[in-house]
Amino acid sequence: MARSHGRESQKQKAARAQEVLQGLRREYPLAECALIHHNPLQLLVATILSAQCTDKRVNMVTPDLFRKYPDVAAFASTSVEKLGKDIHSTGFFNAKARHIIGACSAIIEHHGGKVPCTLDELITLPGVGRKTASVVLGVVWSIAEGVVVYTHVHRLTRRLGLSRGNSPEAVERDLMTLLPQSDWIEWSDRLIWHGRGVCDARKPRCSRCFAGASCPQVGVTSREQV
Repeated sequence: MARSHGRESQKQKAARAQEVLQGLRREYPLAECALIHHNPLQLLVATILSAQCTDKRVNMVTPDLFRKYPDVAAFASTSVEKLGKDIHSTGFFNAKARHIIGACSAIIEHHGGKVPCTLDELITLPGVGRKTASVVLGVVWSIAEGVVVYTHVHRLTRRLGLSRGNSPEAVERDLMTLLPQSDWIEWSDRLIWHGRGVCDARKPRCSRCFAGASCPQVGVTSREQV
């Protein structure tokens, strides 16, 4: 049975977060970004496409997309209509097309055609917020400017009782106080794998979970049938 963590101090909660992270390292030693890419531009574009879309769907679209648009100039010179058709299946395709074209145009105009490698520069690009910028910085350059709170990360962090935040921003703030900066990147990378494979939203596979003794199972109402 899971322990109760209702009166934990910040220090106790931080220690439990480390306990969970150690388990994640054992369970998912090869966890990495699920978006297939070969350079910073491809990751930037794929991350923009992943908004309100699964990584699996994005990875189905990007091979042909990156062959058709091999560099920033190719993206910047196309039209919203043409690019929108190429990324239609990822949803919100017109907005995403405008963001990608705008970001690539800005990269050419202000950054010499290269994806910038600082948070302040990245978030000035159209369609690039803190989350997208943190993904690119963390995956490409191992720069931890924040904790990337994907849907799974948001849900599991709350289920683990490590945050009560109702928004990704609130959960990120809590995690940044619990985890040392050196752990920010891998917390997201490994926890998302656990969310996909074991800690299902509706019926988590608690019998298979390494964190049983560390998890208060906040909000869990049903489990898989064992």
